[in-house]
This record gives sequence, structure tokens and C-alpha cells, in this order.
Amino acid sequence: MRVYSGHEYDYEEEVLVDEGTSEHHDLIVFNDDVNTFEHVIYTLMEVCSHGREQAEQCTLIIHYKGKCTVKGGAYNELVPMCRSICERGISAEVM
Repeated sequence: MRVYSGHEYDYEEEVLVDEGTSEHHDLIVFNDDVNTFEHVIYTLMEVCSHGREQAEQCTLIIHYKGKCTVKGGAYNELVPMCRSICERGISAEVM
């Protein structure tokens, strides 16, 4: 790239690209007024392999904040989990 401001300069810029960033997606679960805490906790434990404490914490965040990222990873890994969660009557989305 050439920049001119009275003098001519050669300018090179090194750019770091994180190629893994485009592969990262989030599985988000949304709050509703239908499902019980226990149902959501059990679902997160079974579908996302969360421990009891992690599932409880995610469920509280879902309840108070309206949504929570419950898992991160590759799109192909998260889509089946999202389907399984939705089949249990819980709103979820991969973003």
C-alpha cells in the first residue's frame, strides 16, 4: 500500500488471522414460562454433558437473563444438541 502525504512511503502490514474463529458457534438456550428448572437442568446434563452444578448455573442465567450460551464449538457438533433440546420442548438456537 502506498501512502502519500508530501512524501512517498512503502507500507507493509502484517495481519494475524485466527482461522478457528469462523468455526466457533454458540448453542443458546432461551427462557420460557413452560419448562421447570429440573427439566432444563436434566436436559443440559444429558444433552450437553454438563455436570449438575454447571447445568444449574446455566438454568439460573437462562431464567434471570432470558438466555444463556450453554455450549460452544463447531456448528456440526452443536446442531444435533440443539435439535435434541428443542425436541424436549426447550427453545434453543445455534449462532
